[in-house]
Parts: sequence; C-alpha cells; structure tokens
Amino acid sequence: MELYLLLHSLLMHAIAALVILVYIPICVPVKLLVRAFVKPRSKEDLRGKVVLITGASSGIGEELAYQYAKEGACLALVARRKQALKSVAAAALKRGAPDVLVFPADVTDAEQSRRAVEETVAHFGRLNHLVANAGIWSSCSFDQVTNITGFNKLMDVNFWGSVYPTYYALPHLKASRGKLVVSCSAAGTVATSRMAFYNASKAAQLRFYETLRTELGSEVGITIITAGYVESEITKGKGIQKGGEVAVNEEARDAQIGVFPVGRVETLCEIALEGIRNGDWYVTWPSLYRPMQLIACLAPEVLTWISYAMYKQEAAKGSRPLGQRILEATGANKLFPPSLLHPLVKTE
Repeated sequence: MELYLLLHSLLMHAIAALVILVYIPICVPVKLLVRAFVKPRSKEDLRGKVVLITGASSGIGEELAYQYAKEGACLALVARRKQALKSVAAAALKRGAPDVLVFPADVTDAEQSRRAVEETVAHFGRLNHLVANAGIWSSCSFDQVTNITGFNKLMDVNFWGSVYPTYYALPHLKASRGKLVVSCSAAGTVATSRMAFYNASKAAQLRFYETLRTELGSEVGITIITAGYVESEITKGKGIQKGGEVAVNEEARDAQIGVFPVGRVETLCEIALEGIRNGDWYVTWPSLYRPMQLIACLAPEVLTWISYAMYKQEAAKGSRPLGQRILEATGANKLFPPSLLHPLVKTE
C-alpha cells in the first residue's frame, strides 16, 4: 500500500511540474496573442433569451437585470421584496426588456425555488440563463459573536439559496444549452479577517459550481462572478450582526472595507455581462483582486499577516482596526460611490 501511495504521489508531482513548467508558459502567451490579434468569437445574442435572476431587488441582481434588458432579454425577477421587484421590473421594461415576470420568493426555501423556476418556464416556455445572485453578508470577529445560531442564515442564503434554484433550473438549462451565472465573491478564495462565516459560505458556493462544471462539461456553461467590494446593500453596511439580527451597521462596514476602493455596480455588471456572453469561466472585478487571489494561493502566510495587521482590534483598549483608522485619517471614505455616503436600503 505504501508503494502504491508513493507512485501516485510521484505521478501527481510530475503532472504539477509539467503544468507549471510547460503548460502555463505556453498557454498564457498563446491566450494573450489570440486575444490581441485574432478576431473575437461571436458573443451570445441575448435578444429574446429568458433569464431568471434571484436577489433581483437591489445591488448586483438589479443592475444585471438592467444590463440584460438593454440586450433585449426577457426577465424573471425573484426576491422577497415585492414592491422593490416591481420597481426593478418597470425600469427593466423601459431599458428594453420585452417582458418581465415578477415572482416574490425566498430562495432559501426549496419549494419556493421550485415554483419560481416552474412559473418562469410556464410563462416564457423555456429558460436560457439562471443568475444565482441572492446573498447576505456579515462582518465581525468570530469571538465577538453572541448568537452563534443566528449565522445559519449565511449558509442558507449564500449556498442553498443558489443550489436550490440551480437544482430545479438545470433540466431546463440543459434543454436550451443555457448558462448558469453565479454571483460569488473574491472572499471565496481570499480569507480576510472579520468575515469567517461569509468567507466560508462563498468558498462552499465557489467549490460547488466548480465541481458542477466538471460534471456538466459543455452541456451548460457556468460563469462565476468573483467580485470584490462594489456598490450594493452589503457595502451600505447591511448584514448579520454579532447578535444574529440583520441590520445596517456603517461602523462595521467601514472597519471591514478600510482602505479598499468600492467599485461602481454598473461597471461590474457591464464587465460581467461581457464575460457571460463570451462564455468566460470567471469574471473578477475590481481587477486588484486577481493578484490577491494569486497571493492567497502561492503565499497564504503573507495574506494572513496583512489581514491580521489591518483588522486586529484591541477590544480592551477600545481601539479600531488599522484599516478603519487609515480610512478616517485620509478621508478615503469620501471616495466611496455616492450611494454609500448616504446609504438607503430598500425595505418592504
């Protein structure tokens, strides 16, 4: 048995060496040359395509609805807030969507997810894209949590809230040779402090859809959006607090974001839709998170040290994290998008 394990270990190390020394040095330049000089492949025509978007009442889901609408796609919008969905639907129609279905539902409930998919297919006759976007945030150190069971909601929304709609949509996506679009996060690969539960939920989501890609092959395309900080209710401070309740906490938001820039949601979604139409596997924006993901893979100790230094909070002394102090000292928060300076979170 020991010899058998040793042979497999040697084989895998040899394969890894070939990938690093041969495949990557050849593949990367070729991809760059193709992108620079070869005529780009045709992008997917979205006119008349049926797109179901979860978490469509605000943030990335709302803006993706508008981007799809501009391309002439039919939309099925799903979220819990009915009035907010109606407002998004009206705006999407003005932007060019031929038809918009509003379906209030909680995607953490499997039955409601099933009904959302079935109502979409019954209304439009097919389904071409599923955008799994529903998500929720939390930002506090693990040892500050006072109600541990209150954080179950993170996995319910961020993981199961994507998996349930995917399960029921997959047969229809196979029939149409459609696409799965997953709104994940750079947090799925970059483990920064104060977001243990959120990071874990996004890592689970990321690995699920990467695994699903290996099972589906080219039958259904999968584009995973690994966004950094962009305009949304998350960067307005809405999330699960240390007591387990959902609330808006700008102080916690500032402590978490620190010196990191916050991108415009319109820019992210324009770039994301371009990647979706091209069939890209991943869309990462702002681009500063790409090298961070590389550091997390190759030198995780560096990321751990930086994260500890930026977010360590001396509770006994009442001090705030270094990142927040730099943010306040430099006035960098004035560079936040306007929607974050006077945050307004939609309510029902």
